[in-house]
Amino acid sequence: MKNLKILMISSEVVPYAKTGGLADVVGALPQVLQRMGHEVIVVMPRYGSIDAQKFGLRRHWDSMGVWMGNMQEWCAVDVADNDGVPTYFIEHNNFFARPGLYHDDNFNDYADNPRRFAFLTRAGLQLAQDLRFKPDIVHVHDWQTALASAYLKIWHWNDPLLGGAASVLTIHNIAYQGKYPASHYDYLGLQWGNFTPDKFEDYGAINFLKGGIVYADMVNTVSPTYANETRTPALGYGLAPYLNDKGDNYVGILNGVDYTQWNPAVDNLIPARYTPDDLAGKRICKAELQRRFLLDVNPRVPIVGVVSRLVSQKGLDLLAGAIERIVENMVVQFVILGSGDKGLEAFYGDLPRRYPGRIGSFIGYNNQLAHWIEAGADFFIMPSIYEPCGLNQIYSLKYGTLPIVRATGGLDDTVIQYDERTGDGTGFKFWEPSANAIFYTVGWAVSTYYDRPHHMAKMIHTAMLQDYSWEKSAAQYVELYERAMRNKGAL
Repeated sequence: MKNLKILMISSEVVPYAKTGGLADVVGALPQVLQRMGHEVIVVMPRYGSIDAQKFGLRRHWDSMGVWMGNMQEWCAVDVADNDGVPTYFIEHNNFFARPGLYHDDNFNDYADNPRRFAFLTRAGLQLAQDLRFKPDIVHVHDWQTALASAYLKIWHWNDPLLGGAASVLTIHNIAYQGKYPASHYDYLGLQWGNFTPDKFEDYGAINFLKGGIVYADMVNTVSPTYANETRTPALGYGLAPYLNDKGDNYVGILNGVDYTQWNPAVDNLIPARYTPDDLAGKRICKAELQRRFLLDVNPRVPIVGVVSRLVSQKGLDLLAGAIERIVENMVVQFVILGSGDKGLEAFYGDLPRRYPGRIGSFIGYNNQLAHWIEAGADFFIMPSIYEPCGLNQIYSLKYGTLPIVRATGGLDDTVIQYDERTGDGTGFKFWEPSANAIFYTVGWAVSTYYDRPHHMAKMIHTAMLQDYSWEKSAAQYVELYERAMRNKGAL
């Protein structure tokens, strides 16, 4: 297979702007593809929060015209180097010079989001034309850039530069679909003949993700199990019929992780480094974690870690219904890092006062503390209602911090259930989304810690040897690109 030219358009990219795992993927995947010999350029918004000096942004063009509907918008273009990958920033201050990426400080969606991200998408395609960059693949992510697959087929089918490009749409979370009033449709420039229930129309509104799925040459999501789950009415959020219509052209590829950042053997953020064959550093990390969170410093008591958005999708309301019963009935400690729902913030923020020495919490986000929890905890709990891929359970494996997870999406794909007869496995899984299931599964893990330490040692060693590097995932994406090109007829 020849080396490919890949245009990637995304609403967020590490290290420039991030709200979730999407940014991590688009920050890491292009770099690995580039190292494999492919040529990748990335396009994203020039948000007001991006520090141009810190990241070395420089002006590429002062003015670029982009047709939207029956009008032309104008923007500037900046560029920076992201570890060898050119990243272009679309500067349109009316759209992107705002405090938040998608919503205001009160978490209300910006009313013009459909225009903001339709413009970003068309600007990304226009940029490729103006750069004379002829992509084999246009790879887009979630509803924000899903329209690219439609633009390619509706407007660029005979374009000398874009006409041969195949489209790949990656769904990171199908619950977010980009549903907006039909009053924005003219601005999108997709022709009213396409505003039908089998394409963009969704009960009178526009559905960006739905139309993107219909037009894309290949669609994928971020784990095999989540791909199966989203084909069902329960977790397809209304789009299961359209995903099922894609047949074999809808697949799941696990996200990779960046082991230069998340590996206890090289981690500069933790109190001591360690490896699968020498865990002395992990014992130091545990003691320092207990001190930092004002827990009783006792190497014999297991710690359960939480690093999460405090929202119901992550199962943190279910954990709230179990955590007090756990600490009142088991000799165990908890450390909690996260923010989100104000009620859950208040609940978890108050637990250290009520259970001093046994529960510690930090409401907010702190990257160093996240690393400390991964390194110092014995277990890491993720009781998600659904989880497209999940990264923290994969980090936990590398740090020898055994995951306790609900068996959904990528959690089910990456954690091997403990076998009490043999000591095989890498963690503890449960299926029922309930406080009771959390209570009993944590109890199972804690009893294993105390009663079967030889099994714990075996699982920790197995977990730390698991490999979920981006190199594996990137090779699967290349296969996906080849399939998209065959579907497009470009191969």
